[in-house]
Amino acid sequence: MTGATGASRLAAVVLTGGAGRRMGGVDKPALPVGGRSMRERVLAAVADAEPRIVVGTTDGLPPRVHGIRERPAGGGPVAATAAGLALLVSRSTSGNRGPAVVEWAAAAEDTVDGGSTLGENTVGEGSLGEGAVDGGTVVGSMPATVALLAADLPLLTASAVHDLRTALEGAPTADGVVYVDDTGRPQWLCGVWRTASLRRALGRLATRHDGVLTGTSVRALMAELTVAELAWRGSGPPPWFDCDTDEDLRRAEEWIR
Repeated sequence: MTGATGASRLAAVVLTGGAGRRMGGVDKPALPVGGRSMRERVLAAVADAEPRIVVGTTDGLPPRVHGIRERPAGGGPVAATAAGLALLVSRSTSGNRGPAVVEWAAAAEDTVDGGSTLGENTVGEGSLGEGAVDGGTVVGSMPATVALLAADLPLLTASAVHDLRTALEGAPTADGVVYVDDTGRPQWLCGVWRTASLRRALGRLATRHDGVLTGTSVRALMAELTVAELAWRGSGPPPWFDCDTDEDLRRAEEWIR
């Protein structure tokens, strides 16, 4: 990772999963807040990240945003995170040339960037392109850090992501930094992570679960990592606010006005 004098390169993995049951089963991230979909707002907050990867519903992605779907669909945020990291590794180690072929089968269906078929290898520690890691430091074209974000965070801003990155640079022993809400509850899907640390944690977790990450809890993944917490001290609405209900959407609209 680059020191405090220069920010490390950032990738972004945006998770669109969740059945939206409390909102009638709609595609939540596609719902508009302030005239723009929530997914579009999250992607705008990480506009300087490369690559930007959306896991889950990938219809209508903007240019230079890559899509992948975990297998099975609805396999949960850990399986989705693994699929996103697998695509990140594939695109980074291949120099972003041509369609991605993912070797770590964190599980994706047959739609990657509109058509590549993913392999079905067993997920295991060391199977996620370990040649791109040397002594714990990501080398080559791999971004050193990755923002891991839910797609239903309409109040997330580039400034809030910058604060997470700055906090991680100032916490050399941490694997990642997440926001905590006003009750002290960590917002696991609103954080920035060291790419190598997150990959190794996914590998360890997969090894203990016979290569199957479907249904694994985010809490189990976070138990594999050293996490620093960041309280929101901005004057605006909290960036970690997610929309699970129609009332949440109304509140987000009011904040944005």
